Amino acid sequence: MTEHCGRNRRAAPEERTMKIGIIGAGNIGGNLTRRFTALGHQVVVANSRGPQTLTELAAETGATAVPVTEVAKGAELVVVTIPLKAVPGLPEGVFAGAADGLVVVDTGNYYPQRDGRIAGIEDDGLTESRWTEGHLGHPVVKAFNSTYAQDFLERPRPAGDPDRMALPVAGDDAAAKQTVRALIEEIGFDTVDAGGLDDSWRQQPGTPAYGLRAGVPEVTKALAEASPERPADFRG
Repeated sequence: MTEHCGRNRRAAPEERTMKIGIIGAGNIGGNLTRRFTALGHQVVVANSRGPQTLTELAAETGATAVPVTEVAKGAELVVVTIPLKAVPGLPEGVFAGAADGLVVVDTGNYYPQRDGRIAGIEDDGLTESRWTEGHLGHPVVKAFNSTYAQDFLERPRPAGDPDRMALPVAGDDAAAKQTVRALIEEIGFDTVDAGGLDDSWRQQPGTPAYGLRAGVPEVTKALAEASPERPADFRG
C-alpha cells in the first residue's frame, strides 16, 4: 500500500530530528518539504519569489517560509533544488549561520533547453553537481535527482518491501553522504552509493539510472552500465 504523507506523523523517539533548509519550492522541493515535516524534522523553505508566496505550503506542512538569506541559519542540512541556471544567482554567503558540519544536497539536473548551454559542463567535462559545487562554494552530495518528484509522496515503502525503490547518492565526503542516505532511507527508499562527485555523471539525465524505478540490484547495474558520453538530447 502506498504510504501517504501526513503532517501529524512525528518521528519515533529513536529517530534524530534535524533542522533542514530547502532552497526551491518546485515539485521536488515542495514534496521533500512534505516528507521531511511528516517525519518530524524542522524544515525551513525558501524560493526566489519570497516567503509570501509559500504560505500555502507552510500551512499545509508546518514548515517555516523564510527569505533565501535565512534558509541555512542553524540548519544541519540544506537541499538546493533549483534550475542550474539559477545557481549562480544565489546570494553570496547563502550558507552563513549554518550548523557546524553542514551537509548540502544538490538535486539539480542540466537541461540545456531550460538552462542554456553551460560550458563548464559541456566543454570542461565537469559533472553537473561539481559545477554546482563550484558556484556554491561548499561541498555537495548529489541525490534526489534521478526519480520523479511525485515518487517522494507515492512510492515510499518500508525497509524490506520488495517494491521499495533505490536512489543513487554520490559525494566525496563519506560522513555527509551517509547522512543523506540515512535521510532517504527514513523517507521510505533504499540507497545505492554511486561513488564520488566526479562519478555522479552515472545518475545524470540520459543515463540508465535516470528515471529508473527499481531496487538496489537494478540501480547498481544501471549505474555500472552508464556511458560518460553525454546524449545528444542533453547537449546544448
